[in-house]
Amino acid sequence: MGILNGLKVLDFSTLLPGPFATMMLADMGAEVIKVESPDRVDLTKHLEPMDGDVSALFGQLQRSKRSLALDLKQHEAREVVYKLVQEYDIVVEQFRPGVMERLGIGYEKLKKINPRVINCSITGYGQTGPLRNKAGHDINYLALSGAASYSSRKNEAPVPAGIQVADLAGGSLPAVIGLLAAVYHREKTGEGQYIDVSITDAVFSLNAMYGSGYLVDGVEPEAESLMLNGGIFYDYYETLDHRYLSIGSLEPQFQKRLCQLIGDSELVKLSSSQRTQDQQAFKMILTEAIKQKTLDEWLTILGEDFDGCVEPVLKFSESVNHPQIKARNLVVSVPKSQGGTQNQIAFPIKFSTQSAEYRFTGVQTGTHTKDILKEAGFDSQAMEELADKGIFGKQVKSLGDDRF
Repeated sequence: MGILNGLKVLDFSTLLPGPFATMMLADMGAEVIKVESPDRVDLTKHLEPMDGDVSALFGQLQRSKRSLALDLKQHEAREVVYKLVQEYDIVVEQFRPGVMERLGIGYEKLKKINPRVINCSITGYGQTGPLRNKAGHDINYLALSGAASYSSRKNEAPVPAGIQVADLAGGSLPAVIGLLAAVYHREKTGEGQYIDVSITDAVFSLNAMYGSGYLVDGVEPEAESLMLNGGIFYDYYETLDHRYLSIGSLEPQFQKRLCQLIGDSELVKLSSSQRTQDQQAFKMILTEAIKQKTLDEWLTILGEDFDGCVEPVLKFSESVNHPQIKARNLVVSVPKSQGGTQNQIAFPIKFSTQSAEYRFTGVQTGTHTKDILKEAGFDSQAMEELADKGIFGKQVKSLGDDRF
């Protein structure tokens, strides 16, 4: 059993931030019910590549979550939520502010039914402020936070990140942190609460390294002018075969080893200098040195023992097969409900007492509706009546349907 065994979660979220957060909770053993609209398409379900009826991404994001199909615009569907929330600990949603209230399942309503419930809302801009009702995506939150302005080369446009920094580091992870803190608080006090996670807020806080300097001394972070954004030799360097090495040898002992690596230990006088012109001179020397050999030649020279903060920029296909990634078991084989397995990225935290759980990959909408309703106390007649009213979707007229 996972470390969060016994924790029960109702997940109303779609796309990436909310589902990634609840995936992590499920990996840690929480019971997660994904409440899905039977008629609204979740874009992540249909992105290429597909693995059977759902995308590989959906299969991962929704792993270990049971699916309940509900048309929340119908009164009877809301009554199902009221019944479930009596026994559930956490509600996660990702609608714009006010939507849950208009559906009749906002926090104020739910806490009257279960005062211990913890409700987490993940939005782009939060529940307050002039942008609260605006749409946004990862790139917009990074732009508004100020971080994108100094995440580029000088006089060049910011580069779209290959990973969703704002959605995951600004949405999913703060949600998990907030929820677990609220669960701890409830264990001490018996009190549930509402959590307002703004992706923009959290991304703004990621300016920790250089935002502090502006707030104290008015020093504006600028592109390619800081210690960690290319302002010194800490950077990426092209090899002879147009691959790249990452060099982060900041500490004196690492700088010494780096200089020895490129054949001149005396260069440490330049690498350790605080003068901009010295740093630029050292970068030029590094650039020319790294270009003299292919990536494989550099990897042979570095071997397994070079301890100087120099690593290759790997393609994802190479990363998957790297000995360190394999040793940490970061790719797992998860059972599919229709048989077979799917390789997925593993839960990244190692506990000494419990392992992560991977019960099954993401499933089609409504797969577990009948089982969930039975557990909530609905008898067969009540379920058939709800099916007749279409709360599980217009195409479902009976719980004898194959999807149930």
